[in-house]
Amino acid sequence: MGARGGSGLYVGRRAAALVAAVLLALLAALLALAALYGRCRGEEAPPAPPSPPDGASGGAGVPGGPPGVPSWRRLPRHLLPLHYDLELWPRVRPGQAGPFSFVGQVNITVRCRQDTRAAVLHSAGLRIRGAAVRGPLPEPGDAVWGSLPNPGVAVEVAEPQQEAEGEVVVLELRGRLQAGRRYVLQLGFQGRLEEDLDGLFLTRYTDQGRSSMLIASQLEPTYARTVYPCFDEPAMKATFNIRIIHDPSYVALSNMPAIDTSEMKDENGSLWTVTTFNTSLKMSTYITAFVICDFDYVTRTERGNEIRIWARKEAIKNGYVDYALNITGPIFSFLEDLLNISYPLPKTDLVALPDFGAGAMENWGLMTFQESSLMYLPSDKFTSRKAMIAIIVSHELGHQWFGNLVTMNWWNDLWLNEGLASYFEYLGATLVEPKLSLDKIFYDHVVQPVLREDNEVGVRSLSQNEDKIKGSFSLISLFDSITYNKGASITWMLSGFLTEKLFIKALNLYLKEFSFSNANQDDLWTHIQMVVDAQDEVQLPASVKKIMDSWTCQNGFPVLTLNITTGTISQEQFLNKKNENTSIDFYNNTWIVPISWMRNGSSQPLIWLDKSSNFFPEVQVSESEYDWILLNVNLSGYYRVNYDQLNLKRLVHLLENDPKAIPAVSRFQLLDDVFALTQFGYIQIETALELTKYLAREDELFIWNVVLLNLVPENLESTLKNYEVYPLLKKYLLKRMLPIYHYYAGFIRQNVDALEHDYFAKVYLEKLFATACWLGLQDCLDLSYELYTKWMDNPQYKIPFLIRRTVSCYGVALGSDKEWNFAWEMYNHTDSTKEDKDILLSAMSCAKESWLLHRYLQYGLSDTLFSSNCTSVIISYVVTKDIGHRIAWDFVTENWPLLNERYGKELLHDVLKVMGRFVNTDVQIQELQVFYNTTLEEDERVTATLLLEFSKVENVERRQLLTKVADWLHKNVDD
Repeated sequence: MGARGGSGLYVGRRAAALVAAVLLALLAALLALAALYGRCRGEEAPPAPPSPPDGASGGAGVPGGPPGVPSWRRLPRHLLPLHYDLELWPRVRPGQAGPFSFVGQVNITVRCRQDTRAAVLHSAGLRIRGAAVRGPLPEPGDAVWGSLPNPGVAVEVAEPQQEAEGEVVVLELRGRLQAGRRYVLQLGFQGRLEEDLDGLFLTRYTDQGRSSMLIASQLEPTYARTVYPCFDEPAMKATFNIRIIHDPSYVALSNMPAIDTSEMKDENGSLWTVTTFNTSLKMSTYITAFVICDFDYVTRTERGNEIRIWARKEAIKNGYVDYALNITGPIFSFLEDLLNISYPLPKTDLVALPDFGAGAMENWGLMTFQESSLMYLPSDKFTSRKAMIAIIVSHELGHQWFGNLVTMNWWNDLWLNEGLASYFEYLGATLVEPKLSLDKIFYDHVVQPVLREDNEVGVRSLSQNEDKIKGSFSLISLFDSITYNKGASITWMLSGFLTEKLFIKALNLYLKEFSFSNANQDDLWTHIQMVVDAQDEVQLPASVKKIMDSWTCQNGFPVLTLNITTGTISQEQFLNKKNENTSIDFYNNTWIVPISWMRNGSSQPLIWLDKSSNFFPEVQVSESEYDWILLNVNLSGYYRVNYDQLNLKRLVHLLENDPKAIPAVSRFQLLDDVFALTQFGYIQIETALELTKYLAREDELFIWNVVLLNLVPENLESTLKNYEVYPLLKKYLLKRMLPIYHYYAGFIRQNVDALEHDYFAKVYLEKLFATACWLGLQDCLDLSYELYTKWMDNPQYKIPFLIRRTVSCYGVALGSDKEWNFAWEMYNHTDSTKEDKDILLSAMSCAKESWLLHRYLQYGLSDTLFSSNCTSVIISYVVTKDIGHRIAWDFVTENWPLLNERYGKELLHDVLKVMGRFVNTDVQIQELQVFYNTTLEEDERVTATLLLEFSKVENVERRQLLTKVADWLHKNVDD
């Protein structure tokens, strides 16, 4: 499944709400981690839980529930599914008004593994309309597989008992099912067809000016049970025969190709179409999929695999999915060749859904995508959309092997699906978009973001005990950056120290061994170990399991400290040293760390740190200032590095004289590490600032971006202008920004088309220009006003998208009511896209005349001028601007009765959350506290007050930090 901001130097690591939640959860987190730490420390995984006694559940029963109901949603293993015959009939006609429902019938062939008098399977939100159990069946040699010509005698079933909390249905039997025999569970069912984007859902959209609707499914992780009664666990795989009854004007799609269509009449004599699909491969319930729509498609064939991309007729006609179609086949072939395993299905459908909550979903043979993840429009030329489509499509294609062919045994090892797919998505994307730099984009998109999250006390480990993963809520929470980005990052590290050749060879063994089956992470480690043992080139300091468990089964990651004088490297868990709670001995974790390194520009053999500290004579250096060490070259390992002052001084000298001597990704990492180390109390801010002196020679936008995010965080731009640090920062940064600014400004003025393939310009040029204008660079201000005026003179002209938000803001800021009124006119233009409207909403808050901001806020109260959800957005934009904070504050307090009456608590929470982020003085905090006391309910007041307490602490820390930065800039601003 697809899933997908860094914090600044002057602010806390998280929003205050998150910090509060972390503090409140600290004790629980400590206990959970203590229990969690044990799983992977042993050399073997724990055995599977024993089969429960006859008729009992896999765990303690839910109090008051029927026999056999598991309290933690794991099914007993008395019955294992072999095959489903599934019929679904959504009772939906085009143009029909709701409410909508669907009915169905499922016959599940099961193997009885242990005598039992009860059949327990998953069902949630379904009404069971009759149940029967038949058998024992003849064995496959005596009957046609998948059909029921001789279903055997009926086993009498009591009334099915449904347990909502356990999400199961229990069939209590009058007789006994016998171990070793096959039976058929027959259940009719009915469910509601909602518009909630989970399970089987209905969604509405507009195509070629007409209102339409479609039906689609999203079953991961546990929504299959809301569509049909089933054994809804990833390890309980089976084959499927599916047929769908639908309106004749629609087409029905499922995992396999359609093999027959026929007609039938309902009880009213109305005609319906029946589409029958071929028998599926053995697969998990969560990747069964259904789409019923009136889309068109484009198609091509790749190595016998028919690839079709379905979308709204208008999108197909305009060629919006052609790019996705052109890259899907080559990525498929690339993965087949790399993994040496052919894609096992005869067809692949990719469907662009106008509304889809998951972003994308890898269902075998029927992948579903949010439209924006699959469509490339001509207007997207200067956005990162093309690269994002390549990445997302490649991710879902990677799942065809990692997730669909081989599936994790249980959700605690979800990273085997998502982490591996997230690793391969970048290999596939850079294949079809060769101008993307694999190592740069991987570090920028994957490693750096998760390093900024994976350092809290309460963050979980990548792999967990099975019994830690219980209800549906816990499962949903697993689809996060730890699973995706950390999983991909440690895979990157693993491939690096093994070599890609050995890594891919091991994956091939793993995939072949567990094809159409399930595995846990120990199975992966075992197969990698087999490959390592069969060769002599790569020598490891410990078993693969011992090395990798240290990364997957412990939370967080290490920071390595290098002393080049003594030749020692030590490690400790990277946690906030400013937080007293992180000094607990419990967190004295140790990793087995592969260290890639270079000395004076030459790569050196890999070294390993497998204890808290070790002596490495090879990293001792001479007294020469040209003798330097760099660890974790190109970020091959998942850790940060803290250098001693001597080595840092030499790296500063090197950067000022020859920055290209250090690879670009390592320069990025060096700066990112040093700012993070400052933020977490390992080093002083002055050390980080020393490393910025060379920036006049830095030509990589993604490196500039990490510097600007730390020195000029967006949520503190208005605040910084109130301090002495602003003019010093202005002089210091502009001096260094001018070369890269003028380089890109030249393209904007003369040949913007040349930037079409510059990915980082598409992503980060806006931040560079916004900072240049914020610092008062006259050329930036002139360029912004020039482009904005050009747009005013000719509304058909398009400001380059790369800097459209900045140009629109400063175009309004440098003008008067004429410029503001033009933005207002364009906002109300019928052709404005959603993204353009948001840019203009922000731009109108940039006005420098107070009366314009007052008028804008008053407009926000109008039901006829704005939708209600825009009101809080307008207030939020105004409050972040230089003169806007006071104006927005007065507006909210003066109009609170009306705002509260009209918009209620939803707007209250949005506005106060933003207000809390932008209180910068103790006086403002006191004002906000008084306001909370007079307007909020008691429970809300407690939470809001806690946020303000954190704001007070942050204000003190910020003033101290800004004083240090200003002092340093005073001494270095002219260097």
